[in-house]
Amino acid sequence: MSVDTAAAVAERFRELYEAEPEGVWAAPGRVNLIGEHTDYNDGFVMPFALPHTAVAAVSRRTDGVLRLHSADVEGGVVELRVEKLEPESDRNWTAYPSGVLWALRQAGHAVTGADIHLASTVPAGAGLSSSAALEVVVALALNDLYDLGLKGWQLARLCQRAENIYVGAPVGIMDQTASACCEAGHALFLDTRDLSQKQIPFDLAAEGMRLLVVDTQVKHSHSEGEYGKRRAGCEKGAALLGVDALRDVAYDELDAALDRLGDDEEVRRLVRHVVTEDQRVEQVVALLESGETRAIGPVLTAGHASLRDDFRISCPELDLVVDTALAGGALGARMTGGGFGGSAIVLAEVADVETVTKAVEEAFAAAGFAAPRVFEAVPAAGARRVR
Repeated sequence: MSVDTAAAVAERFRELYEAEPEGVWAAPGRVNLIGEHTDYNDGFVMPFALPHTAVAAVSRRTDGVLRLHSADVEGGVVELRVEKLEPESDRNWTAYPSGVLWALRQAGHAVTGADIHLASTVPAGAGLSSSAALEVVVALALNDLYDLGLKGWQLARLCQRAENIYVGAPVGIMDQTASACCEAGHALFLDTRDLSQKQIPFDLAAEGMRLLVVDTQVKHSHSEGEYGKRRAGCEKGAALLGVDALRDVAYDELDAALDRLGDDEEVRRLVRHVVTEDQRVEQVVALLESGETRAIGPVLTAGHASLRDDFRISCPELDLVVDTALAGGALGARMTGGGFGGSAIVLAEVADVETVTKAVEEAFAAAGFAAPRVFEAVPAAGARRVR
């Protein structure tokens, strides 16, 4: 994020609120390298932060008023009363920042209001965690301004609570933790059960590779029913198997577990995806740590097949990206994010990037799809104060 961006957000704050902001903060979106729909099953995930960020200029208030404005949404300043914030009472973008303030207060933190101006470069609806970036940037700003002393993982937990209860979206902990805790040049190996973290060096440029994000421009919303259905199905599978979460089903015991589920084909598919996906995360960690980076390509592709065939959350646009990229020489490719649209990632040699990108763009045009947005993903820093 540039100094100019922070300055522009601060200047707009001054215009809106006729006062200086007390500071400016930034929190990134994320790409998930591997580990999809494992987080709410107490499993493993491996995201990294993007250079794209939500930026917030913020000042405290002592009168119980929360004022919100976004550069990315038409309309003026939205004014809310802190004591009147209620879960699922807001279906607008303001639910994300106001939900964070609600969650902080619910946790016993005496946050008495704020003036906030936001601007984001994280593509909305692209599976890159634009909502988590909004939540985390507000949480970090309030944490700093009110001297709450909360760590990154604690802020992530509060932001997840805001999205689960206040917004009403049953998301796991990965997106908020990635935004709050990732480090530049690394992917974050996160155990979502105990929140233990390990930063895994991930410098593709040094090895002659690139990771492309292909935003299909197909929008999705986690608050809609399909995500919740998958989560409920996973919980049903865990209950039928007598475990706390699907994380507890060992990979080498998967066949036996599937046999115990009988003819409930939908639950069998969900369980198979989660258990094999946890195994894929551990595979990728082992390969990266042993310097076999190119070998993660087929693991990524196997993850896409599992999301497409077992979890059934892909779509024609995502499948077309993956199939076309692989045919064009990519090392691996898969959808990333919640599904039903959003983005795919493509691992490719530097020499093949242009060919792969052109092939995907031409395939979308031939299929009559909207032109995709393609950009390189470089592991960036997590949330921080920038001014």
